[in-house]
Amino acid sequence: MATYRALLSLKSSLDDPDSRLSALSALRLLNLSNNVFNRMFPPELSNLTNLRVLDLYNNNLTGVLPVSVATFHCGSQPNMSAKLFSLEALSSSFKVLSKPKSTSSLQYKFSKSHATHFKFQKYNSSLAYQLGELMSNTVLFFQFEGTLLKSSSLFPYFMLVAFEASGFLRALTLFLLYPFVWLVGGELGLNIMVFICFFGIRKEKMRIGNSVLPKFFLEDVGSEGFDVVMKCGKKVGVSDLPRVMVEGFLKDYVGVDIVVARELRVVGGYCVGLMEEMNTECLESSQILGDGKPSNSQTIGICCHNKFLHQQLLSQNCKNVFLVSEAEKRNWKSLPREKYPKPLIFHDGRLAFRPTPIATLAMFMWLPVGFCIYFIRFIVGMFLPHCLCNPILAFTGTITTVSVQPSSSNTSANGEDQVKPRGRLYVCNHRTLLDPLYVQVATDKSLTTVTYSLSKINEIIAPMKTIRLTRDREKDRNQMDKLLSQGDLVVCPEGTTCREPFLLRFSPLFAELTDDIVPVAIDVQADMFYGTTASGFKFLDPIFHFLNPNPVYTIRILEKLQPSDTCMFGGKSRFEVANLVQNEIGKALGFKCTSLTRKDKYMILAGNDGIMKESR
Repeated sequence: MATYRALLSLKSSLDDPDSRLSALSALRLLNLSNNVFNRMFPPELSNLTNLRVLDLYNNNLTGVLPVSVATFHCGSQPNMSAKLFSLEALSSSFKVLSKPKSTSSLQYKFSKSHATHFKFQKYNSSLAYQLGELMSNTVLFFQFEGTLLKSSSLFPYFMLVAFEASGFLRALTLFLLYPFVWLVGGELGLNIMVFICFFGIRKEKMRIGNSVLPKFFLEDVGSEGFDVVMKCGKKVGVSDLPRVMVEGFLKDYVGVDIVVARELRVVGGYCVGLMEEMNTECLESSQILGDGKPSNSQTIGICCHNKFLHQQLLSQNCKNVFLVSEAEKRNWKSLPREKYPKPLIFHDGRLAFRPTPIATLAMFMWLPVGFCIYFIRFIVGMFLPHCLCNPILAFTGTITTVSVQPSSSNTSANGEDQVKPRGRLYVCNHRTLLDPLYVQVATDKSLTTVTYSLSKINEIIAPMKTIRLTRDREKDRNQMDKLLSQGDLVVCPEGTTCREPFLLRFSPLFAELTDDIVPVAIDVQADMFYGTTASGFKFLDPIFHFLNPNPVYTIRILEKLQPSDTCMFGGKSRFEVANLVQNEIGKALGFKCTSLTRKDKYMILAGNDGIMKESR
């Protein structure tokens, strides 16, 4: 209680220039933020010789900052000191500390040993560029949630963990207990969510930080905070979340050198839902700067305005600590995709939306209706002809758009089709397991398809002839050639699905089979669930797709390849033909072509080569 009386007395003293502050000389932390003081900087603060942390955020103080306050000397350990400023001081339109005119203001701001006095002033938009040059040699300590993420709620990320770990039951448990978690808040609320989401999960399955969460983190990153963080050289990220949730994103997308977060306790290979104490031994200067590098690098910190524990941690390692408030973060803009540190091509998980509490409630309210609609869609698609099932599926909310470009003649250039009739080869990109079925609907033909990834269940119930490939090139080629001699065939040479606007490398095997090749561009939009998975059960893919309120399929049947662009009549190599088809589909969809393969995807998302087990 004595501390609160002292702070109230200090607030009164700022309104009374004649008051004395010497009685508060033992004060170590002073928070005067959000008082909107409009006056000269109170010289009485120079009496606070033991002051360690001074927070002046959201005030309009002018004048000279006493050197005794500016240096924040802490006994024999001056490096343990810190000054707290608003994060906006690192951007382009707020008050920052500067030096007299004789020296560069930015250099002076980070050089406490030569300080004589400070004053507040505003800078123009060129400050961002100046900071970029200066901060490239700066070590940044930042709190991940407070510095980068616009949202202050951690519920969506734990809901993603709960849903991907155990499905609807664990997710429902977290949702029902969240009001209590919100009520208790703080460290206890965080520990409750960790326990609910991670208890009983096998350690080797905890890849969600690399496969699922990066997409949602990127969508929640504020452009303003991201710009500041990326200007710094060495970066140390501090997080409230378990290390398994944040380390992959911070290192892969933010370029963080050291992640300070708590480990999950594991017993017998299973997580017990508890977190270890935070280990700060990694904050030794030798580990941050590396051997043989100078240890006199400037250090700054960025922290959320209401995270006092992190403020203490950062102030022990930084010369300056910048604070960001919730009000300030609400004005941040989302990070555009073109500013992502690297393209987001692969991600896993079933949820296609950000599971905020309101959105999660909507999902659970939809599920009873969604399962009924799914069964209707399944029965209609299985047992009714295309002319009848299409309008019924449209009535249930399924949206299918088909466009056909004018096709060249079906006859071969040299008349060989009259001697040996062969089927047409439809080549499409791969968005879900249902792609060949939708091509069959779009062409209104009876087609056969070949695939690598198909569960036994889906193979049995598929309403079209489906052949499993063996991954033996010669055997697969003979099998596809035989099928083409019997009728039309549809193939997905990507070999695996991709959710984002990218095309993976096309296998050239199809190019050797025929000159009658028709590219088909496919795009899919899901509003609640993804109908694909890299680590889950593939027989659930069609179920999740048709659980969406309005699943959207767009099929564009492109113009048949000219004979001059094929292997048989144009003398093109199979790789040239495969790349041509990939480029044509990419242009039709506005997707970017890549050389990534099925193996690349599964190594990133699931830690394996993508060969599906028979049980799935």
